[in-house]
Amino acid sequence: MTSQTTTTRAPALGGLPRAVVARPRTRAWRLAAVGVVVAICAAVVGIVLGTVSVPVGDSLAVLADHLVPGTTSTVSPATDAIVWDLRVPRVLTALIVGAALAVAGATFQGLLRNPLADPYVLGTASGAALGAAIAVILPVRAVVLEFGLLHALAFIGALGSVTLVYRLSRTSALSPLTSLLLTGYAVSSLLAAGLAMAMYLSGSGLRQIFGYLLGGFDGATWPQLAVAAPLIIGGSIAILLRARALNGFLLGEEAAAHLGVDVRRERAILLALASLVTAAGVAIAGLIGFVGLVIPHLVRLLVGPNARLVIPISALFGASLLAGADVVARLLGGIPVGVVTAIIGAPFFLAILRRARTGYEG
Repeated sequence: MTSQTTTTRAPALGGLPRAVVARPRTRAWRLAAVGVVVAICAAVVGIVLGTVSVPVGDSLAVLADHLVPGTTSTVSPATDAIVWDLRVPRVLTALIVGAALAVAGATFQGLLRNPLADPYVLGTASGAALGAAIAVILPVRAVVLEFGLLHALAFIGALGSVTLVYRLSRTSALSPLTSLLLTGYAVSSLLAAGLAMAMYLSGSGLRQIFGYLLGGFDGATWPQLAVAAPLIIGGSIAILLRARALNGFLLGEEAAAHLGVDVRRERAILLALASLVTAAGVAIAGLIGFVGLVIPHLVRLLVGPNARLVIPISALFGASLLAGADVVARLLGGIPVGVVTAIIGAPFFLAILRRARTGYEG
């Protein structure tokens, strides 16, 4: 007599099969703990080190003086200004922008099902750069919502380019993802031509444009952080709350639709949120590459594709990487942060390409 053993397949969870979702959560928690520790260490080092070295005790005294009611420190006004007015907003800006680029990169990679996608894939960088260049050559100086004209036009240019790409891509007969990518490339090329013309006409402002293109946190201030941080944090939380839809897109749009995901609506919302987060980050920090490419891809290799894990862990490690890169940039004499991230990210990018080629040939 033969007996048959029936097995039931576990239902899908969050848009992914249970076999994919049920990876060991302990690894994710350990990575999150490591990310928190590294981010804190990078923040402490960033506050203490600089052109003028400030002891850890004095730095903590300044922080306590501003954050703990009733505390009065004995540090000098100059030390207080260096720590609280210059270094703390710079470190916090590096942390928040690093998290923004990593979250946006993870979103675009999942949405486009392309591990080589980054936050600038739909023309965000080109639009922001053109907006910043226009601000430099305009004979006007203004402040918009605590942003300088350069930051404001960079933010508008970034969002405007993504909006243009999305609207133009909907008129194509190609598949939505292919149309998005090709339209993004075409619009980016057009905006790059406008940027080249603006740089040609900028005269003495060319150095300022180059500074923005290479990225950095020299001009980080509390008012800029107060405007950008709510956009980045709110947008990142909204993306995390849509992790189920993002998981569905990993299986393909048809599979996502069968799982109950409104494909067209969720795609538009996720594109808008990721673009908003990216635009807010590049508006205050300039164009810093490779963070949104390297971190999400690495995290996905370690914890799997589940967006509920990838997004928050990517945010932690993106913040840690950019805060650490800013410290390295300062120690090397104040070079642009984008140069440091390029030195780190370019070899990793080549390693991804080699790995993809090896897998294809295999």
